[in-house]
Amino acid sequence: MSEEIIGGLDVDGGPGEGGSEVSEQLSENARQKFAAAAAAMQQIKREEKQSKKRDDQVAKAIIQFLGDEGNAHLFTLIARLVARNCPSIFILAILSLIHEGCQQAVQEYLTESGHKSAEDAVDESMALMKTGELDPDINKALVAWITRMQMVLSMSSGKIIARLMVDEKNIDGSVLQLTTFVLQDFFEERNKAMPFEKLQPLTASIMQAVLQPFMKEARKVIAEAKAEEEDDIDEV
Repeated sequence: MSEEIIGGLDVDGGPGEGGSEVSEQLSENARQKFAAAAAAMQQIKREEKQSKKRDDQVAKAIIQFLGDEGNAHLFTLIARLVARNCPSIFILAILSLIHEGCQQAVQEYLTESGHKSAEDAVDESMALMKTGELDPDINKALVAWITRMQMVLSMSSGKIIARLMVDEKNIDGSVLQLTTFVLQDFFEERNKAMPFEKLQPLTASIMQAVLQPFMKEARKVIAEAKAEEEDDIDEV
């Protein structure tokens, strides 16, 4: 069953229901500010060569995370994303909510690319949920996490998202599942355990806020790749 995301973007293969609640999970203020932030990031992004040092830091963080058996429940989902050639830095951005080493690696990546930290970019007055039911520290951590993922996407949004799409409008469900498990672990660490099924609509709404501003560029990358494939076939 697919979880519907705004603008025709679907998440394919995610377990459970709750799609009708997705658009109501984030406050309108939060959605608008994340969209504005993403637009600003797209304006200031610049092409750059990947440094070997940065790549090594990313690889080291992944290995460190996978070396912890407490994270074993996430290994299969991470492997699925790796199999889709999802850049490791975006996987780290997802994991950064629950793993300090991953968060540090992402921050070093962003710093070398000229970005300030997600924490510095966070609007502390932004209420993530309409009901205001999250305490300030949790709210700030989640907003910083979303901002961090957007910052990583802004570096190469089209290519990253294109690798996660199973077709022109469906995102691989492993993204939603991994993000939901990460969110679940985050709340459990704070003695606020929530079942997977209850968290999934919130996760889908968060991923909507993260991905949607960059979908136009992603579809452009997909269209260009498809055109190249057709040209290659014609030449044969």
